[in-house]
Amino acid sequence: MTLEAIKAEARRAAFARRKAAQGRGLERAAQARLGEVLADHAGRPLAGYMPIRTEIDPLPVMAEAARKAPVAVPVIVAAGQPLSFRRWHPGAKMVSGPFGAMIPEAGDELVPEVLIVPLVAFDRAGNRLGYGGGFYDRTLAKLRAARPTVAIGFAYGAQEAEALPLEPTDEPLDAIVTEAGVLTF
Repeated sequence: MTLEAIKAEARRAAFARRKAAQGRGLERAAQARLGEVLADHAGRPLAGYMPIRTEIDPLPVMAEAARKAPVAVPVIVAAGQPLSFRRWHPGAKMVSGPFGAMIPEAGDELVPEVLIVPLVAFDRAGNRLGYGGGFYDRTLAKLRAARPTVAIGFAYGAQEAEALPLEPTDEPLDAIVTEAGVLTF
């Protein structure tokens, strides 16, 4: 079986676990933990994300963070390119972006120092499996080459996998936050 086929199977299984976790009342506990983790980074530019499909929702935590520091959301520039980040605030006018994620209609570009990273699956070594476009891997590599950058995976505990198929270009996370706890690396 090819690496791509192994990743596709890992994604399929993780999507099913994530879908089963959604709507079970787990988000509030995860959001509270995420808020505690982000308190250690208060005042630093933050990038979150607009949840799509069955992704866990970081918006309440992002709204709280926006009271103290600039917050942005990712914008896909083009296939094979790192993400850019557009400033966001609660109530910002949003439009549909690539892959169905909402993005601010207008706003300054922001270079985050801390990122809340969506994922499909994670393992206890700080690895993540995304959607397969490599956007976050390229982005984290670029940001980390310029300065220290913290990547915090945000997920349901059900998204944990025993092991993940990895490539040399996969960027590790610094922490993973779920309703069950916080893993740091």
